[in-house]
Order: sequence, then C-alpha cells, then structure tokens
Amino acid sequence: MRVVLQRVSRASVTIEGKIVGRIDRGFLVLVAFTHTDDDARIGWMADKIVDLRLFPDDAGKMNRTLREVGGGVLVVSQFTLYGDARKGRRPSFVDAAPPEHAIPCYERFVAALEGRGVPVATGTFGAMMDVELVNDGPVTLVLER
Repeated sequence: MRVVLQRVSRASVTIEGKIVGRIDRGFLVLVAFTHTDDDARIGWMADKIVDLRLFPDDAGKMNRTLREVGGGVLVVSQFTLYGDARKGRRPSFVDAAPPEHAIPCYERFVAALEGRGVPVATGTFGAMMDVELVNDGPVTLVLER
C-alpha cells in the first residue's frame, strides 16, 4: 500500500464538470494498492494518517493531528503510484493490484478512516478525475506499508 499525503487548506475532485468530493483543511491522500495488501496494512495506514502530527500548534511547530484540528481527508485512488519507470519510456504497472483486489481495499480504507472519526470525501475509483488542491506548507509525505 502506497500513499502520497499532502496537507491542504482545501482540495476537491471533479468528474465530468461535477465536484464529487471536497474538503477544507486536512489531507489529500492519493492511494494505491498492491497484490499483497490486506486489512492489517489498511488499518495501519488509517491509524498513521489520523495520528500524524503535521498541523501547527500555537508555537508554529507541527505538533497537532488531523483529529485535533478537525480536519478532513480527501481520498483519491491512483494506481500509477506503483508505476515503475526504471526501464524504457513506458512505465510498468505490474505491482499495482488489479481492480478486483484494489476496489475492495479502497472501500475498506475509506471505511477505516471514517471509523477513526474523521470526515472523509472521495473521488471515484477508476474514473478520470480532475484533482485540485492548495498544498499547505507545502507539506507532502510518501507513506508505504
């Protein structure tokens, strides 16, 4: 499981001209799954995301969690995070999970975040999406489990 997490002041996903997901302060989470991902990895990642201390405290230090600041999460599926471009000019995506494995993982990941008490918005798995964000900081992390 691979995540690119960006701290945002706002983010949204639009499909065919219609906004399908939007958050204000929080995290934009681009997520991809591989063949061996399971509930243990999904739970670990959900815990990691809601408990990361990436928001500033009164002294300006990154010391507050998503829950502490009342932030939301916008989750967008992005299998291309498993693209391997080391050889040639066309990336290989053999490490990305096929839809029959990735879709249930995606749904369980969204449910795991919701179950941890944070507001969650999403894109649509497999759709062509326009993702718009204002990266706050900028703060961006790559997480993998």
